[in-house]
Amino acid sequence: MSQDGPDPVSRRRPGRPLSRREALRLGAGTLATAALAPSLLTACGGTDGNEAPASAAGGVASPASDGSTTAGLDLILKRIPSSGEQIPVIGMGTWQTFMVEETEEELEPLRQVLRIFHERGGRVVDSSPMYDPAEELLGRLAEEAGLMDDFWVATKVWTEGREEGIAQMEQSLSELRRTNIELMQVHNLVDVDVQLDTLEEWKAQGRFRYIGVSNTSAQRYPEVEALLDDGRLDFVQINYSIAERESGERILPMARERDIGIITARPFAGGQLFQAVEGESVPEWASEFDCDSWAQFFLKYIASHPAVTCAIPATSNPDHMRDNMGAGVGRLPDEATRRRMEEVFDAL
Repeated sequence: MSQDGPDPVSRRRPGRPLSRREALRLGAGTLATAALAPSLLTACGGTDGNEAPASAAGGVASPASDGSTTAGLDLILKRIPSSGEQIPVIGMGTWQTFMVEETEEELEPLRQVLRIFHERGGRVVDSSPMYDPAEELLGRLAEEAGLMDDFWVATKVWTEGREEGIAQMEQSLSELRRTNIELMQVHNLVDVDVQLDTLEEWKAQGRFRYIGVSNTSAQRYPEVEALLDDGRLDFVQINYSIAERESGERILPMARERDIGIITARPFAGGQLFQAVEGESVPEWASEFDCDSWAQFFLKYIASHPAVTCAIPATSNPDHMRDNMGAGVGRLPDEATRRRMEEVFDAL
């Protein structure tokens, strides 16, 4: 399962000669021979300088043993507006994927997913007490693998009342095996004013480096817009994808103007994006921005928005994790190419 719907099933392409998994295993490095397009952004920098240099900026790696053409490249980094700290543009969510029965059959793929995520340069992991038992499972598996201290950890408070919020956040930190974390968010704006007061206090105490809110309902965008002018937020987590573009017209520009970071949830629109492209081939011109799968097509669209700091796709499939991480390296589409991507999707 994934943050955006059923994971193994929704990403298969029954109408194509090869499934996503087969294509990943049989990749022959077609990107390595793709013509370079000067109109496209590279990992060296975007239109606003928010992207940090990568060791192989604008280039393409040789295929790795797993068939990936992007393994070995550094992930593109985006700058957090309120601090200047840089984090990888592709992170990892835990909605549904870490909400599992604790059997070896379900735990072993998650161990592999964490390992691959870390090996490919992943740092940002996002969870919530709403996703029970995701926080505890993430903390335990990451600690067992010796990875938790390397991760940039974000979670959420999801309850009403000051004391209830404090108790929930203490439990979250305990389950995550951390005394402090990078980002705490008010989940779905629940009791947002009360919880933000506590978040400010804990931030001043060093328990969190950043604070923010999360929301995936367009009906509540007016509340988010008001909070963007509140002066307290470092981050907003919002739904944004090639299928859900309203926040890109309303929330993202406001956040950029106010130096507030954006974490994007629902990058695959609840799995609907893969259903929409079922049986369709990725456009050949996608190789011009180092894209060789639909997942990378969708993620690079998000990552190339100048206001986006990090996207957090979720997966419990190791092959899909490799594929997702490939979206965070190489070139990104420029504005004209983004419009072309929208036209392709809208015509489906």
